[in-house]
Amino acid sequence: MSADVIQWLLESEEPWTCYRTLVDLRDREEDDPEVQAARQEMLACSQVQDLIAQAAAWPARPLKRHNDASHPIYALSTLADFGVRADDPAMAAGIEAVMAHQAPEGAFQTLINIPKAFGGTGEDTWTWILCDAPTLLYSLAAMGLADDPRVRQAADHLAQLVDDSGWRCVAAPELGKFRGPGRKSDPCPIVNVYALKALAHVPDLVDSPATRTGTEMLLWHWEHQGERKIYMFGIGTDFRKLKYPFVWYDVLHVVDVLSRFPFVRGDRRLREMVQTITAQADEQGRYTASSMYRAWKGWSFADKRSPSPWLTFLVLRVLRRMETSR
Repeated sequence: MSADVIQWLLESEEPWTCYRTLVDLRDREEDDPEVQAARQEMLACSQVQDLIAQAAAWPARPLKRHNDASHPIYALSTLADFGVRADDPAMAAGIEAVMAHQAPEGAFQTLINIPKAFGGTGEDTWTWILCDAPTLLYSLAAMGLADDPRVRQAADHLAQLVDDSGWRCVAAPELGKFRGPGRKSDPCPIVNVYALKALAHVPDLVDSPATRTGTEMLLWHWEHQGERKIYMFGIGTDFRKLKYPFVWYDVLHVVDVLSRFPFVRGDRRLREMVQTITAQADEQGRYTASSMYRAWKGWSFADKRSPSPWLTFLVLRVLRRMETSR
């Protein structure tokens, strides 16, 4: 890992990148003065403050499609990615708003509007589907609430929903027979990504039957990409483009999640995925977005013309994790 690239990250104008680089790539402790300074700068940054304001207004509006990068659910998950914690200033409102809506079975709910044409009522409803509930669980757990009984209930519920081939498109009981498109028996790739990302933050579930099944589903999908396309989730040119925030099914999102599990870091299929990413580095070892969400215009990871410190950090963190395998 080039010292010059690390220095470039530390000198970037992105305090979230500086903070995470110090902690994740330089192994600095949270009480280190330089870490604390970077963290305070991140929390005071206007861009991060805007995300916190979006989280505080949860849910703001109903979720109508799960790849809507402008929805506040992705403001929450991006804050979690940056390392913002539940007890940070101004975070309480958003956290309490999310935790105020938990289904009896355990999943955290989202205000959703499913059109009648897709089997819904066409009305705004507090409910859950496995392509939104795990993102809320991830955000809460990553922000330091993994030991909260409500979060633990949601994690246990999610782990219990895994099927023999991974997580499928499962929804709340009150939604009846509703499910997403594709074969009923197929696992849903993006649900497996979301679910694994959440459970990676629950220590005693990191290496569990559920996570073993989910990781194998994603690795199997890569291995059989030329033989079997799961509806909506092909592994082609678009899948290989570098893109952030982590909203949908693409290579950096999948690799970032899989690399959190030590038991798959030595897997040939994961290493192949990583190679499709590292092949996109420039001569200095930096990475530039090859796709973007327009809702995030103005952030470096939504700029297809210049290297992004945050994208570069994310790749380097994956490579750092991959150095340790068993």
